[in-house]
Amino acid sequence: MRFILLLGGWLLTLPVVGAELHFDFSDIGGNLPTNFTSALLGGGAPPAWRIVSDEVPSAFAAFAGQSPVMTRKFVLAQTSQDATDERFPLLVYNDEEFRDFKFTARFKLISGVNEQMAGLVFRYQNASNFYVCRASALGNSFGFYKVVNGERQSPVILPLPIATNVWHELSVDCSGIYIECSLDGRKALPTITDKSPPDGKVGFWTKSDAVTHFTDAAVVYTPRIPAAQAIINTILREQPRILGLRIYTLAGTNATRIIASKELSEIGQPGTEAELAAIQDGKISFGRERGAVVLALPLHDRNGDPIAAVRMKFKSFPGETQDTAVVRATELLKKMQEFCTSEDDLRK
Repeated sequence: MRFILLLGGWLLTLPVVGAELHFDFSDIGGNLPTNFTSALLGGGAPPAWRIVSDEVPSAFAAFAGQSPVMTRKFVLAQTSQDATDERFPLLVYNDEEFRDFKFTARFKLISGVNEQMAGLVFRYQNASNFYVCRASALGNSFGFYKVVNGERQSPVILPLPIATNVWHELSVDCSGIYIECSLDGRKALPTITDKSPPDGKVGFWTKSDAVTHFTDAAVVYTPRIPAAQAIINTILREQPRILGLRIYTLAGTNATRIIASKELSEIGQPGTEAELAAIQDGKISFGRERGAVVLALPLHDRNGDPIAAVRMKFKSFPGETQDTAVVRATELLKKMQEFCTSEDDLRK
């Protein structure tokens, strides 16, 4: 299976504008990709997710009055026909969690005596806690609900005819506390407000004995930036002339590592004795390089205890002393500490 990841708007001192992740099942057959996990809510037999061949409308629009061009390719399918009523097969993508995103896929309802349903799972924590937006042909309805500890909550369900054995497009758009669900390009439910939106995984969903196909799935999302890196980015927007800026945390008893940096390629590299002394002893270290000064300082929590080390590199000016360099660095450090009052804040 191929995953196509596109990033847009990446500038070091700015947040990422957006990214796209496409799930392309067209180059494999039979087995599921390893970065998906099958799960089940409720009773009955385990799900039977497969990669199968089907005809799918071309991505290119047909001319007026003409039928769409069909292309045969591999698609995702839930093929188990276990008719247990409260049985919900899921297939979840493991490699990323999403907060603000639009998740879209095409689906086709093939068969089912008790149910003919297709759904998109999102904000998935585990098989007992997730959100779902789903379409039902037998129920002639479109709906949304949350599953909390295995129980369905906050249902929003409206009548809507859903044709079988034709391809539809289902999408869910999450932005902050707002959720919008659409079918075939049209908003199908009133905007849903959820005041405690968690990050979570996305995936596919069916019910009971529904045999359903999915294809052309994609997530357009705002990548999550770790809090420590967000602090770095904020300071660099205000002070773009800083030559170097890194945050270090402990990596064991007597070692540190970089968790955020002006240079992203440095993340994960080990620190020096200066950063270790800043965290363990609250010590400030000072050094000179050609045309620049370098400092390592402790970053404190709300109680004044060191929780990390910050290494800064400035272009020096004539007559600059250690004291003036420390004053410059301390002013920046105070701004950084406004965004971080505990070690946990750095790791969010």
